[in-house]
Amino acid sequence: MAHVTADMPATHATEHSITVAAPQAVVYGLIADVAGWPAVFGPTVHVDVLEEADPERGGEQLLRIWATANGQVRAWTSRRVLDPAARTVLFRQTVPAAPVASMGGEWRVESAGDGTSRVVLLHDYRAVDDDPAAEELIARAVDRNSLAELAALKEAAEQGELRDELHFVFSDSETVAGDAGDVYTFLDRADLWPQRLPHVSRLDLTEDEPGVQHMDMDTRSPDGSVHNTTSIRVCFADRGLIVYKQLKVPVAMSGHTGRWEIEPLGDGTVRVTSWHTVTLDPEGVRKALGPEATPAEARALVRKALGTNSSTTLRHARRFAEEARARA
Repeated sequence: MAHVTADMPATHATEHSITVAAPQAVVYGLIADVAGWPAVFGPTVHVDVLEEADPERGGEQLLRIWATANGQVRAWTSRRVLDPAARTVLFRQTVPAAPVASMGGEWRVESAGDGTSRVVLLHDYRAVDDDPAAEELIARAVDRNSLAELAALKEAAEQGELRDELHFVFSDSETVAGDAGDVYTFLDRADLWPQRLPHVSRLDLTEDEPGVQHMDMDTRSPDGSVHNTTSIRVCFADRGLIVYKQLKVPVAMSGHTGRWEIEPLGDGTVRVTSWHTVTLDPEGVRKALGPEATPAEARALVRKALGTNSSTTLRHARRFAEEARARA
């Protein structure tokens, strides 16, 4: 297995850094936990861990990453080498996405004294055919994403124990006496949701490349108010899986990711589960619910609002699939 090295030749190199008021172990843990990146880093939409490494013991990982860059969703495969003792993570794209010809770099978490850390993010890259226009495009994306990732890492790490109150995961499920393919079709064809779901008043969906959807949706609340969200969805028909990340979230949240999972149960039924990962915004919570509002109160309200919509979608997906089987 080829090992990643930080000194591979490259045409361009960049360095970005930030000081974080949190211990090295906390900061490094957020970087090492790549499966949690969509909930921490704005540009990251989804990560598939193809080969796993133990974040505490180190080793190599093979990852498939979907992220936004210059307004578009890019997907690439990367190999990482984790060194918990040195607090470093080396990375190298093994299958870059054009116009990138090669891309790699390193995360370093250094002690800045007094329980604070200095995080250094290095990149090296080349453009396909060394095209100057592509080099400029890559440079802008690297600069924008690096600054955004470091700022998000700082925010998450400095929350400390409060992060446990602000960050939570929950799910809702339905058992469907229908075919997994019909359930998937219902969830995949979100462009039809305004006709199929009572709480969706408008939805614009574009799919510039198969399996990657951009969604702009207006959702009607029980009190009659309408909330707008924008999301990116990555759809895996062969796995019965749709993952998404909201780019525009309600005021009380700073982040929201989710996934729809379809699991055949072996008895002619399937279990469909809607998962949500939410990070609350303390200032947004106070703005939306009042200055005395607590994270626990906000969690309960967000859980109810998202869960109600998810459960409604699950019930309609079940009805759609069961009626399709009855007609077959």
